[in-house]
Amino acid sequence: MNTKNKFEKKERLSSHSLILKVVEKGKSFKVFPFYVKWTYVEKNTAPVQIAFSVSKKKYKRAVDRNLIKRRCKEAYRLQKNPLIEKINAQNKNIIIIISYINKEILEYKKIEKAIQKIIYSLTEEK
Repeated sequence: MNTKNKFEKKERLSSHSLILKVVEKGKSFKVFPFYVKWTYVEKNTAPVQIAFSVSKKKYKRAVDRNLIKRRCKEAYRLQKNPLIEKINAQNKNIIIIISYINKEILEYKKIEKAIQKIIYSLTEEK
């Protein structure tokens, strides 16, 4: 199996302190249907750590929230390589939180295009 396309545990943002750091000090932008918050950090377990969130208020059923998160993770997993290469080349580490803000569940292709735009925006960031 190709190890480049895995989405491993160390790539998932789960540290409470890092999540707080992103929320308080991170830069942000919107790419429909997502709100993205990110920041650079000191050396970390992986060059890029990412978390996906879906509002419990908008999506009451866990099945719906999980479906959206699964689609987002899959789109990210397949397109993350340019971002990781750029961050490694800069010798930095980045943490990202991507929140789904749409009222309807979008099909995978639209989510994939949005994730692609997010990755492009982050790789173009100075």
